[in-house]
Amino acid sequence: MQEPDKNPLVLTPEQKRRQRRRNIAIAVVLFALVGIFYAVTVVKMGPNVLNRPF
Repeated sequence: MQEPDKNPLVLTPEQKRRQRRRNIAIAVVLFALVGIFYAVTVVKMGPNVLNRPF
């Protein structure tokens, strides 16, 4: 059997740059989704947020 390489994939600087930009775009989208879910939750709860029993 052939021995597997330790690092079979070597990215060019262009590929690394594109991968980084893609990762940043995914992070921004996930952060936006968290913000949307938070905003929707606050809007749905409305003024009842302050009327919670302790």
